[in-house]
Amino acid sequence: MEQKKYLKFMSFNLRVDNTGDGINSFTNRFDRVVEVLHKERPCMVGFQEVTDGMRARLRDHLPGYTVQGCGREKNYHGESMLIAYRTDEVELLSLDNLWLSPTPRVAGSTFGGDQSGCPRMLTTALLKHNDLDEPFRFVNTHLDHQGKNARYLGAMELVQLISQYPEKFVLTGDFNATPDAPEIGLITSALSARGTVDCTAALGGTFHNFGRIAGERMEKIDYIFTDGLCGNAYIVPDIPVNGQYYSDHNAVCAEICLDE
Repeated sequence: MEQKKYLKFMSFNLRVDNTGDGINSFTNRFDRVVEVLHKERPCMVGFQEVTDGMRARLRDHLPGYTVQGCGREKNYHGESMLIAYRTDEVELLSLDNLWLSPTPRVAGSTFGGDQSGCPRMLTTALLKHNDLDEPFRFVNTHLDHQGKNARYLGAMELVQLISQYPEKFVLTGDFNATPDAPEIGLITSALSARGTVDCTAALGGTFHNFGRIAGERMEKIDYIFTDGLCGNAYIVPDIPVNGQYYSDHNAVCAEICLDE
């Protein structure tokens, strides 16, 4: 019997480069970020909160990976929902950047209403892995931190998009919502016919705010969903070194089989 092929996917909120974070500004902890990526060696990564300078540094200092994505503002700068994949294993077949709004192809557009002033978007790619017979879809996003309605509408747009894909998919992101939130339930329920699950369902909290939030007070807001077969899933420990963390979120990983 042929052995199943599991690929490692990671969702990684890098926290914007804010000099006010002091020792934990991205510039200061960049080496820690690279160390995590080199140690974990994910096949695919969905990054959130990646500003222009951060994006350039990642492209220059992640040998072996191809990095794709654009900023969320109307001039295509600003925070991006960056994706990265191992260049020697994965071929890019197509790439798209869409805004979570009634006009998804209008850069910088929003739902309005209770949404914050931040445009929200997704980056989606059709990819082919060397060891898989069929291509798959990878989607990375970051839902609004302020508006409950905006988050739900964003989740609905994600569901509508993924429903159109005939391929297996993996969805990563910072959803700014805990597992009991309606927008999280919508993703698995609306895509239940595809067998969609949250690979990270058994994991604990992910947002620790550079160690200021710990234990049961830490909320889980980072996820990896798929209609593939979930294997091992885990949080990448963020143990501070002389008070320095790799981010204010724990990265999460899941090993997923997409050839079922």
